[in-house]
Amino acid sequence: MAVGDILIRGPRIIDPGRGRDQIGDVLIRDGVILAAGRSASESAPEGSRIIEASGLVASPGFIDMHCHLRVPGFEHKETIATGTRAAAHGGFTTICCMPNTEPAIDSGQVVDQLLERVRDEAVVRVYPIGCVTKGRRGEELALLDDLAAAGVVAFSDDGDPVYDPNLMRLALVRSLDLSLPISNHCQERSLSRDGVMAAGSVARGLGLPGIPAAVEEIMMARDISLAEETGGRLHLAHLSSAGTIPLLRRARDLGLAVTAEVCPHHLTITDDWVLGAGRTGPELEGRPSYDTFTKVYPPLRGQEDVDALVEALAEGLIDCIATDHAPHDQASKQCGYEEAAFGISVLETALGSVLQLVHQGRISLPSLVERMTVGPAKALGPAFADLATLGAGTPADIVLFDPDLDWVVDTSAFESKGRNTPLQGTPLKGRVMMTLVAGEVVYQDKGRWPEADAQ
Repeated sequence: MAVGDILIRGPRIIDPGRGRDQIGDVLIRDGVILAAGRSASESAPEGSRIIEASGLVASPGFIDMHCHLRVPGFEHKETIATGTRAAAHGGFTTICCMPNTEPAIDSGQVVDQLLERVRDEAVVRVYPIGCVTKGRRGEELALLDDLAAAGVVAFSDDGDPVYDPNLMRLALVRSLDLSLPISNHCQERSLSRDGVMAAGSVARGLGLPGIPAAVEEIMMARDISLAEETGGRLHLAHLSSAGTIPLLRRARDLGLAVTAEVCPHHLTITDDWVLGAGRTGPELEGRPSYDTFTKVYPPLRGQEDVDALVEALAEGLIDCIATDHAPHDQASKQCGYEEAAFGISVLETALGSVLQLVHQGRISLPSLVERMTVGPAKALGPAFADLATLGAGTPADIVLFDPDLDWVVDTSAFESKGRNTPLQGTPLKGRVMMTLVAGEVVYQDKGRWPEADAQ
């Protein structure tokens, strides 16, 4: 439990919200940060519990504003307990769960029931996202006031787009009164039809129906136009195509209240992976030439798209990295590509994936940390500011990670029920060593610290 004084000694402290990047210490008392910096250890009372962190980075805990916990209704794919343990394993101390559940999170009663389970099972902070429309059916707005009062932090029908432009417009108007963002699933299904992967040469070669980039861009352009007309708060989920970047830039140039996220897989792998490119390890021998674990929406796209997204993230045009963690049971993926479910399990590989961009010199480490902490906090709103800093008086939500540690993805070691990642057997560089929520250790690498030293 988070009791007494804890001194995290000797890490590189990266706290983008306060412009801090230095070797120092972090002093915690009863779950709250007392000091962080070069002189923090001077205030540590005798008898403080010491966590030796030399050679590690200490940053605010990561915030994931887009993940799927599958609760209620799909507990065979994930639970609050397994999903939040996976989050802790990945360095996330705050996660926001999407409402494509059964029943959908479209009423205060469902929110209340979910939050009761969160209190009983969660090891990290969990905030629900409520539906834009009742039952996510796109026919009439959900009771947004009721949902906001119950504690949702945003609205989305994720998995299904809000097709009716008038409903989307009304939702954006309400976002002003409620001070909560609206996030639409940008997919024009009259174009995507039965598509299962990105349109292009790989899809043609495999004989699989493709999803053109225009599917995303058309809906995104509509929503930005509605945000301009209403002044509402719009959050653009899981950008995947180069064509989204000029649209986002225009929104920024107009000064609109528009934010955007990108997922680790859209920053680091391409549709070539559907062919098996990048997969390694004997456990993959004998598998088909295409991997259903690569099936995700939006789909993996080409290298030009990846490069454009990375550049926009480094520039700060894209505000944040979000996982879109979408765990599935084996049956949902052990089938033909066209029948397989969309989604990748991401929470436990996110940091290792995006640190590739740092090692390649494409983004600085402080900027990457900013996109995983301050960026999502700003997109969610002022209530999250204290969860994205190591400032004195803020909750001691902290991640310690080794940016240079080599490791190989082994899904058998996942905390998540979802083993559905194309990264199985892939070498990565950079891994979470410890995660603390309100000063309590919720994950630790037992190879570095014996259990007794971290509990």
